[in-house]
Amino acid sequence: MTFSGSPSGSASSLSALAPYGWDDAWADAFAPYDAEGLVAGRVVRVDRGQCDVITADGPLRADTAFVTPHDPLRVVCTGDWVAVEPAGDPRYVRTYLPRRSAFVRSTSSKRAEGQILAANVDHAVVAVSLAVELDLGRVERFLALAWESGAQPVVVLTKADLVPDAVTLAYLVQDVETTAPGVPVIPVSSTSGEGLDVLGAVLSGGTSVLLGQSGAGKSTLANALLGEDVMDVQATRDVDGKGRHTTTTRNLLALPGGGVLIDTPGLRGVGLWDAETGVNQVFAEIEELGARCRFHDCAHVAEPGCAVLLAVDTGALSPRRLESYRKLLRENQRIVAKSDARLRAEIRKEWKRKGAEGRAAMEAKRGGRH
Repeated sequence: MTFSGSPSGSASSLSALAPYGWDDAWADAFAPYDAEGLVAGRVVRVDRGQCDVITADGPLRADTAFVTPHDPLRVVCTGDWVAVEPAGDPRYVRTYLPRRSAFVRSTSSKRAEGQILAANVDHAVVAVSLAVELDLGRVERFLALAWESGAQPVVVLTKADLVPDAVTLAYLVQDVETTAPGVPVIPVSSTSGEGLDVLGAVLSGGTSVLLGQSGAGKSTLANALLGEDVMDVQATRDVDGKGRHTTTTRNLLALPGGGVLIDTPGLRGVGLWDAETGVNQVFAEIEELGARCRFHDCAHVAEPGCAVLLAVDTGALSPRRLESYRKLLRENQRIVAKSDARLRAEIRKEWKRKGAEGRAAMEAKRGGRH
């Protein structure tokens, strides 16, 4: 493959970035900065106002002071392609190229802020440990953010060697597949090597971000995929599978079989951030059922002719899944409303309308007039 827009004018020198995801489209986007003499590179790690960048000439350390906007979603992030000054002490990142995708969650603060975890990701790999009981609701939450990011989700069931038999493993995989329509579900064991070849083949075609709770086995899995102990690993408790955060920063690493992996710290809290499209994608079957309801604005609570409630009654839809759908939509609406004054006004208006309808219904029951 040849590349245009090389900072040094050499296709061979820029081919050094190919293992990190550089392609002709990135080269075209970088061309204006190339003309200014800036250097192209990909951010492999960010830490306290500085970042490590891999360039055609090797790694370098750069300062991000020029790219520190008030919007936390526009700060330099692991996975970004950036334009760096060719020299200087310190060297500065001047800008980053427009992102193709971004994995964002809401922060744990009371303010309406999002936190970007990784940029320009093709696969969002959700690691779920089989050493503890499956939390399908948490899987759905991760998947909603993954779909919203623009990446293709992949669920990896780690520690498959701890499952007592193949039949039990098959049932667990089936449970997750039902929870994750349209998403590959791959059981793996970093100890025995089971499933690593399948996962490696999936990840070889782009950039992947590895997500999951602390103790899910992400760092062990990353080491197995890399073929060496790059990430530190700490033991987890057998009772609940929890442990201290092994990974403390987000690191971008080239995989030996092709592709790039971004490992992330274990996430205790996974709040939605403007992820309505992602939620609808996770619960695609409920969206499809909703299209058959008698009323186009059916809330699937007690309305007559509700196809969703009928599916629950007949056993075609799990009550747990419907409740999870409602919960994530409510949460997402609250998060969006915090930062969207117009939506807050619409929600208040809707509350007042429903309140008026409720009062009218009560009056009707008492023999009054509507």
